[in-house]
Amino acid sequence: MSQAVQQPLLRNGYRFYMLLFFVFLAAPLVAAGVFAFNDSMFPSLPWRGFTLDWFFNDVDPKIGMFHDRRLLRGLYYSFLIGSMVAVLSVFVGTCNAFLFVRYEFRGKNFFYILMILPLVIPGVILGISILAMASNIANGVEKSVGIELELLRPGIFLVVLGQFSFITTISSLIITARLKKFDNTMEEAAYNLGATRARVLRTVTLPFLRPAMIAAAIVAFLVSFENFNTTLFLVGSEAPLTITMYDRMVKVGSTPVLNAVSFFLMLGSALLALVSVLIQRDKTT
Repeated sequence: MSQAVQQPLLRNGYRFYMLLFFVFLAAPLVAAGVFAFNDSMFPSLPWRGFTLDWFFNDVDPKIGMFHDRRLLRGLYYSFLIGSMVAVLSVFVGTCNAFLFVRYEFRGKNFFYILMILPLVIPGVILGISILAMASNIANGVEKSVGIELELLRPGIFLVVLGQFSFITTISSLIITARLKKFDNTMEEAAYNLGATRARVLRTVTLPFLRPAMIAAAIVAFLVSFENFNTTLFLVGSEAPLTITMYDRMVKVGSTPVLNAVSFFLMLGSALLALVSVLIQRDKTT
């Protein structure tokens, strides 16, 4: 077969593969979104008409997601946990970026690998390990001094700690990549003009890192919001949305209101992801 014939075949084969790949990715999401508007008690065919009841209805048996107190409470806890994890991850991630980019110290490569390690540890293992460690510490303190450390029992604090343990690695990598592009002569010029270290950091370095910090916060929030494996082992009575939806699925089964929540989250995640991409664009180019 001649090269002139092979090239169109390869090109068409590649296009067909990409089409199948994106169909495979998008089909479940499209199905979940479509059934959120189906006027049926079950998220399945046949199609019984378009409705917004699964979003806004406040009368049984079709309680919409915006009138389902348990789902709204889970949404609130997810937002609270995600915000806390995002703030902590960006702060520690920025410190990590300066540490590994600006300084040389013994064992630097070892500690860098140690920082990345949580990304390859399964979330289930992280959740179990943190729960076991926190429980042992709390039980030891209670037995020795008689003080009950509620923070180390399953609840929001442990969920934030568990998610922070691996999400901060993602934030660190995003901010580190940005800091490596920084031109150090900008800081040197500011020092020559008499600026203090704190002023240079506030007016020169951090503004340069701001796009990466905002993008890292968005990514951290999204990863925290959708996390399930680690959260499942650390959650208390303040269950975030992923755990609430799982509990609803186990006890009641799949209902269109869960599809409505999924559709709402898909829109929100897509919007935040778009903002993250736009922010990370280098405006200097």
